[in-house]
Amino acid sequence: MNMQIAERESVAMSSQSAGQPVVRNDEANHDLSIRVRDLNLWYGQTQALKNISIDIFQKNVTALIGPSGCGKSTFLRCLNRMNDLIRGVRIEGLVEMDGRDVNESRMDEVALRRRVGMVFQKPNPFPKSIYENVAYAPRMHDLVSRKAEQDELVEKALRDAGLWNEVKDKLHQPGTSLSGGQQQRLCIARAIAVQPDVILMDEPTSALDPISTATIEDLMDKLKKQFTIITVTHNMQQAARVADYTAFFHLGELIEYNDTKTMFSNPHTKKAEDYITGRYG
Repeated sequence: MNMQIAERESVAMSSQSAGQPVVRNDEANHDLSIRVRDLNLWYGQTQALKNISIDIFQKNVTALIGPSGCGKSTFLRCLNRMNDLIRGVRIEGLVEMDGRDVNESRMDEVALRRRVGMVFQKPNPFPKSIYENVAYAPRMHDLVSRKAEQDELVEKALRDAGLWNEVKDKLHQPGTSLSGGQQQRLCIARAIAVQPDVILMDEPTSALDPISTATIEDLMDKLKKQFTIITVTHNMQQAARVADYTAFFHLGELIEYNDTKTMFSNPHTKKAEDYITGRYG
Protein backbone atom coordinates (compact mmCIF):
# COMPACT_ATOMS: atom_id res chain seq x y z
CA MET A 1 0.00 0.00 0.00
CA ASN A 2 1.54 3.34 -1.03
CA MET A 3 1.88 6.34 1.29
CA GLN A 4 -1.04 8.27 -0.26
CA ILE A 5 -3.48 5.39 0.27
CA ALA A 6 -2.18 4.88 3.82
CA GLU A 7 -2.79 8.56 4.61
CA ARG A 8 -6.29 8.43 3.11
CA GLU A 9 -7.12 5.30 5.11
CA SER A 10 -5.88 6.95 8.30
CA VAL A 11 -8.21 9.90 7.69
CA ALA A 12 -11.10 7.52 6.95
CA MET A 13 -10.55 5.45 10.09
CA SER A 14 -10.36 8.57 12.25
CA SER A 15 -13.60 9.86 10.74
CA GLN A 16 -15.38 6.52 11.17
CA SER A 17 -14.41 6.30 14.84
CA ALA A 18 -16.02 9.72 15.28
CA GLY A 19 -19.13 8.63 13.38
CA GLN A 20 -18.68 11.31 10.74
CA PRO A 21 -18.39 11.07 6.95
CA VAL A 22 -14.85 11.46 5.63
CA VAL A 23 -15.98 14.29 3.34
CA ARG A 24 -19.02 16.48 3.97
CA ASN A 25 -21.60 17.14 1.26
CA ASP A 26 -21.93 20.93 1.27
CA GLU A 27 -25.45 20.72 -0.18
CA ALA A 28 -26.71 18.31 2.48
CA ASN A 29 -28.57 18.97 5.71
CA HIS A 30 -26.42 18.12 8.73
CA ASP A 31 -28.93 18.13 11.56
CA LEU A 32 -28.50 14.84 13.40
CA SER A 33 -31.21 12.21 12.99
CA ILE A 34 -29.64 9.03 14.42
CA ARG A 35 -26.39 8.69 16.36
CA VAL A 36 -24.80 5.23 16.57
CA ARG A 37 -21.74 4.50 18.72
CA ASP A 38 -19.81 1.25 19.24
CA LEU A 39 -22.70 -0.93 18.05
CA ASN A 40 -22.06 -4.66 18.24
CA LEU A 41 -24.51 -7.45 17.43
CA TRP A 42 -24.33 -11.22 17.73
CA TYR A 43 -26.54 -13.95 16.32
CA GLY A 44 -25.87 -16.56 18.97
CA GLN A 45 -22.06 -16.89 19.02
CA THR A 46 -21.58 -15.24 15.62
CA GLN A 47 -20.75 -11.54 15.64
CA ALA A 48 -22.47 -9.78 12.74
CA LEU A 49 -21.74 -6.12 13.56
CA LYS A 50 -18.46 -4.87 15.00
CA ASN A 51 -18.07 -1.48 16.69
CA ILE A 52 -20.23 0.51 14.27
CA SER A 53 -20.21 4.29 14.84
CA ILE A 54 -22.07 6.55 12.43
CA ASP A 55 -24.10 9.76 12.44
CA ILE A 56 -27.10 9.77 10.10
CA PHE A 57 -28.22 13.23 9.04
CA GLN A 58 -31.79 14.43 8.68
CA LYS A 59 -33.50 14.78 5.31
CA ASN A 60 -30.78 13.03 3.34
CA VAL A 61 -30.58 9.68 1.60
CA THR A 62 -27.87 7.49 3.12
CA ALA A 63 -27.03 4.33 1.16
CA LEU A 64 -25.55 1.23 2.79
CA ILE A 65 -23.43 -0.80 0.36
CA GLY A 66 -21.21 -3.86 0.61
CA PRO A 67 -21.08 -7.57 -0.27
CA SER A 68 -23.89 -9.93 0.71
CA GLY A 69 -23.70 -10.90 4.37
CA CYS A 70 -21.63 -7.88 5.41
CA GLY A 71 -24.17 -6.58 7.95
CA LYS A 72 -26.07 -3.91 6.00
CA SER A 73 -29.59 -5.22 6.60
CA THR A 74 -28.71 -6.26 10.15
CA PHE A 75 -27.60 -2.69 10.85
CA LEU A 76 -30.75 -1.30 9.26
CA ARG A 77 -32.93 -3.45 11.52
CA CYS A 78 -31.07 -2.15 14.59
CA LEU A 79 -32.49 1.30 13.94
CA ASN A 80 -36.09 0.29 14.71
CA ARG A 81 -35.40 -2.82 16.79
CA MET A 82 -36.62 -5.29 14.21
CA ASN A 83 -33.80 -7.57 15.35
CA ASP A 84 -35.69 -8.01 18.61
CA LEU A 85 -37.93 -10.39 16.68
CA ILE A 86 -35.01 -12.76 15.98
CA ARG A 87 -34.19 -15.36 18.63
CA GLY A 88 -30.65 -15.37 20.03
CA VAL A 89 -29.74 -11.81 19.07
CA ARG A 90 -27.59 -9.83 21.50
CA ILE A 91 -26.83 -6.13 21.03
CA GLU A 92 -24.36 -3.80 22.73
CA GLY A 93 -23.72 -0.13 22.05
CA LEU A 94 -25.73 3.02 21.48
CA VAL A 95 -28.45 3.77 18.91
CA GLU A 96 -29.71 7.22 19.82
CA MET A 97 -32.63 9.36 18.62
CA ASP A 98 -33.50 12.64 20.32
CA GLY A 99 -31.01 11.88 23.07
CA ARG A 100 -32.60 8.50 23.92
CA ASP A 101 -31.14 5.06 23.35
CA VAL A 102 -33.70 3.12 21.32
CA ASN A 103 -32.60 -0.09 23.09
CA GLU A 104 -33.41 1.11 26.59
CA SER A 105 -36.00 -1.02 28.37
CA ARG A 106 -38.49 1.84 28.69
CA MET A 107 -38.55 2.47 24.94
CA ASP A 108 -41.98 1.85 23.41
CA GLU A 109 -41.13 -0.37 20.43
CA VAL A 110 -44.45 0.31 18.69
CA ALA A 111 -43.94 4.06 18.99
CA LEU A 112 -40.35 3.68 17.77
CA ARG A 113 -41.46 1.78 14.67
CA ARG A 114 -43.99 4.47 13.91
CA ARG A 115 -41.18 7.03 13.91
CA VAL A 116 -38.79 4.75 12.03
CA GLY A 117 -40.77 3.09 9.24
CA MET A 118 -39.64 0.15 7.11
CA VAL A 119 -40.03 -0.72 3.43
CA PHE A 120 -38.91 -4.25 2.63
CA GLN A 121 -37.21 -5.82 -0.37
CA LYS A 122 -40.34 -7.58 -1.59
CA PRO A 123 -43.55 -5.52 -1.70
CA ASN A 124 -45.83 -6.76 1.09
CA PRO A 125 -49.19 -4.98 0.99
CA PHE A 126 -51.72 -6.07 3.60
CA PRO A 127 -54.53 -8.33 2.39
CA LYS A 128 -56.79 -5.29 2.48
CA SER A 129 -58.01 -2.63 0.08
CA ILE A 130 -55.63 0.03 -1.23
CA TYR A 131 -57.42 2.53 1.02
CA GLU A 132 -57.14 0.35 4.13
CA ASN A 133 -53.47 -0.37 3.48
CA VAL A 134 -52.82 3.32 4.03
CA ALA A 135 -55.53 4.17 6.57
CA TYR A 136 -55.16 1.24 8.97
CA ALA A 137 -52.00 2.24 10.88
CA PRO A 138 -52.89 5.96 11.29
CA ARG A 139 -56.25 4.88 12.68
CA MET A 140 -54.61 2.44 15.11
CA HIS A 141 -52.21 5.17 16.26
CA ASP A 142 -55.10 7.65 16.72
CA LEU A 143 -53.63 10.01 14.16
CA VAL A 144 -57.06 10.49 12.59
CA SER A 145 -60.53 10.42 14.04
CA ARG A 146 -63.11 11.65 11.55
CA LYS A 147 -63.66 9.97 8.18
CA ALA A 148 -62.85 13.22 6.37
CA GLU A 149 -59.45 13.38 8.11
CA GLN A 150 -58.79 9.78 7.17
CA ASP A 151 -59.68 10.41 3.52
CA GLU A 152 -57.39 13.43 3.44
CA LEU A 153 -54.50 11.52 4.97
CA VAL A 154 -54.89 8.59 2.55
CA GLU A 155 -54.91 10.92 -0.43
CA LYS A 156 -51.86 12.83 0.80
CA ALA A 157 -49.84 9.67 1.46
CA LEU A 158 -50.72 8.24 -1.95
CA ARG A 159 -49.86 11.55 -3.63
CA ASP A 160 -46.54 11.73 -1.78
CA ALA A 161 -45.83 8.17 -2.91
CA GLY A 162 -46.61 9.10 -6.52
CA LEU A 163 -49.50 6.66 -6.69
CA TRP A 164 -52.69 8.71 -6.30
CA ASN A 165 -53.46 9.29 -9.98
CA GLU A 166 -53.07 5.57 -10.70
CA VAL A 167 -55.37 4.32 -7.92
CA LYS A 168 -57.81 7.12 -7.05
CA ASP A 169 -60.65 5.37 -8.90
CA LYS A 170 -60.01 1.94 -7.37
CA LEU A 171 -59.21 2.63 -3.72
CA HIS A 172 -61.40 -0.22 -2.54
CA GLN A 173 -59.72 -2.85 -4.71
CA PRO A 174 -57.15 -5.14 -3.03
CA GLY A 175 -53.66 -3.77 -2.70
CA THR A 176 -52.40 -7.08 -4.06
CA SER A 177 -54.15 -6.33 -7.38
CA LEU A 178 -51.51 -3.70 -8.20
CA SER A 179 -48.33 -4.30 -10.18
CA GLY A 180 -45.08 -4.94 -8.31
CA GLY A 181 -43.87 -1.36 -8.67
CA GLN A 182 -47.25 0.01 -7.62
CA GLN A 183 -47.33 -2.34 -4.63
CA GLN A 184 -43.94 -1.03 -3.49
CA ARG A 185 -45.17 2.55 -3.76
CA LEU A 186 -48.27 1.51 -1.79
CA CYS A 187 -45.94 0.16 0.92
CA ILE A 188 -44.09 3.49 0.90
CA ALA A 189 -47.43 5.32 1.21
CA ARG A 190 -48.30 3.04 4.12
CA ALA A 191 -44.97 3.86 5.81
CA ILE A 192 -45.25 7.64 5.42
CA ALA A 193 -48.94 7.75 6.41
CA VAL A 194 -48.00 7.49 10.10
CA GLN A 195 -45.77 10.56 9.74
CA PRO A 196 -42.40 8.97 10.59
CA ASP A 197 -39.10 10.79 10.97
CA VAL A 198 -37.04 8.08 9.26
CA ILE A 199 -37.79 5.60 6.46
CA LEU A 200 -35.66 2.46 6.23
CA MET A 201 -35.57 0.77 2.82
CA ASP A 202 -34.05 -2.70 2.49
CA GLU A 203 -33.25 -3.14 -1.22
CA PRO A 204 -36.60 -1.60 -2.18
CA THR A 205 -36.09 -1.97 -5.95
CA SER A 206 -34.30 -5.32 -6.23
CA ALA A 207 -37.51 -7.13 -7.22
CA LEU A 208 -38.67 -4.42 -9.66
CA ASP A 209 -38.24 -3.77 -13.38
CA PRO A 210 -36.07 -0.84 -14.57
CA ILE A 211 -39.01 1.54 -15.12
CA SER A 212 -40.44 0.87 -11.64
CA THR A 213 -36.94 1.19 -10.20
CA ALA A 214 -36.51 4.62 -11.78
CA THR A 215 -39.90 5.67 -10.38
CA ILE A 216 -38.90 4.63 -6.84
CA GLU A 217 -35.56 6.42 -7.16
CA ASP A 218 -37.29 9.63 -8.25
CA LEU A 219 -39.65 9.21 -5.33
CA MET A 220 -36.77 8.86 -2.85
CA ASP A 221 -35.32 12.13 -4.12
CA LYS A 222 -38.64 13.88 -3.45
CA LEU A 223 -39.32 12.23 -0.10
CA LYS A 224 -35.97 13.24 1.39
CA LYS A 225 -37.33 16.77 1.59
CA GLN A 226 -39.66 15.46 4.32
CA PHE A 227 -37.96 12.36 5.72
CA THR A 228 -34.56 10.89 6.52
CA ILE A 229 -34.07 7.86 4.24
CA ILE A 230 -31.61 5.03 4.85
CA THR A 231 -31.47 2.43 2.09
CA VAL A 232 -29.62 -0.83 1.53
CA THR A 233 -28.64 -1.45 -2.07
CA HIS A 234 -26.41 -3.80 -4.06
CA ASN A 235 -26.72 -1.51 -7.07
CA MET A 236 -23.70 0.79 -7.17
CA GLN A 237 -25.26 2.98 -9.85
CA GLN A 238 -28.37 3.39 -7.73
CA ALA A 239 -26.34 4.48 -4.70
CA ALA A 240 -24.48 6.99 -6.87
CA ARG A 241 -27.77 8.35 -8.25
CA VAL A 242 -29.89 8.65 -5.12
CA ALA A 243 -27.65 8.94 -2.05
CA ASP A 244 -26.19 12.04 -0.42
CA TYR A 245 -23.98 9.81 1.75
CA THR A 246 -22.78 6.24 1.35
CA ALA A 247 -21.55 3.83 4.02
CA PHE A 248 -19.49 0.82 2.92
CA PHE A 249 -19.75 -2.29 5.10
CA HIS A 250 -17.48 -5.35 4.95
CA LEU A 251 -17.54 -8.40 7.23
CA GLY A 252 -19.63 -6.59 9.84
CA GLU A 253 -17.44 -3.49 9.96
CA LEU A 254 -18.04 0.03 8.70
CA ILE A 255 -15.04 0.52 6.42
CA GLU A 256 -15.82 3.93 4.99
CA TYR A 257 -18.55 6.54 5.38
CA ASN A 258 -18.37 9.34 2.88
CA ASP A 259 -20.05 11.90 0.70
CA THR A 260 -21.39 9.80 -2.18
CA LYS A 261 -19.64 11.73 -4.95
CA THR A 262 -16.33 11.35 -3.14
CA MET A 263 -16.96 7.68 -2.34
CA PHE A 264 -17.42 6.82 -5.99
CA SER A 265 -14.75 9.11 -7.43
CA ASN A 266 -12.05 9.06 -4.75
CA PRO A 267 -12.67 6.48 -2.01
CA HIS A 268 -10.40 6.81 1.00
CA THR A 269 -9.90 3.10 1.69
CA LYS A 270 -8.51 0.33 -0.50
CA LYS A 271 -11.37 -2.02 0.42
CA ALA A 272 -14.00 0.50 -0.66
CA GLU A 273 -12.11 1.20 -3.87
CA ASP A 274 -11.84 -2.50 -4.66
CA TYR A 275 -15.53 -3.08 -4.04
CA ILE A 276 -16.74 -0.07 -6.03
CA THR A 277 -14.47 -0.90 -8.98
CA GLY A 278 -15.66 -4.53 -9.01
CA ARG A 279 -12.46 -6.24 -7.87
CA TYR A 280 -14.52 -8.25 -5.39
CA GLY A 281 -18.03 -8.52 -3.97
